[in-house]
Amino acid sequence: MQVADRIVRFREADLYVVITEAYCAGRSGLDVLDACLEAGVRLVQLREKHMDDRQLYETARLWRKRTKAAGALFILDDRVDIALASGADGVHLGQNDLPFPAARALAPDLILGLSTHNPEEALAAQEAGASYINIGPIFPTNTKEVPTGAVGTAMIEAIRPLLHIPFTCMGGIKANNIDQVLSAGASIAAVVTAVTAAPDVSAAAAELRKKILQYRA
Repeated sequence: MQVADRIVRFREADLYVVITEAYCAGRSGLDVLDACLEAGVRLVQLREKHMDDRQLYETARLWRKRTKAAGALFILDDRVDIALASGADGVHLGQNDLPFPAARALAPDLILGLSTHNPEEALAAQEAGASYINIGPIFPTNTKEVPTGAVGTAMIEAIRPLLHIPFTCMGGIKANNIDQVLSAGASIAAVVTAVTAAPDVSAAAAELRKKILQYRA
């Protein structure tokens, strides 16, 4: 699949679930993935920073099989090499990961996303050719440490007019505050524990998707 086709599907997504097994309330990451796909989630990220290369590759292959069957996009955190080897649709990079031009040279047909925390980083990512950016963390979160701390929904309002590429928002987004994110102009919300640690993963994902789709209607 060409990157342009993947971007079309990315723009159609609503909820972006990032899965790390340590935040899955004792369940396996694959079980949580299956529950998300059952709820209609079509954009997922595997983020496992402490797996060795062999384990991450084998896990990514299983994710690829499941996401392909469901028609979902599969993004891998950080690792361009394993994304290519496993057939993933894309890679999400942080500000201190492999430089974007090098990642694009290696993976011309993959979605490449970049974490950003302010308008300057967002514009730099767009100008470099990022497929999408993530804005965050919007609210305080324990799943990812960044030097900026929470940037608030005002950052969405500041960055959105500058963009012509898709963007996601992440960081502490839950069912009780997602309306603030959507009101600020976001149309794709990225979450971790709001779904992965929920007692009923499918129900939690479905509830968040319903809220997002209501704003799009």
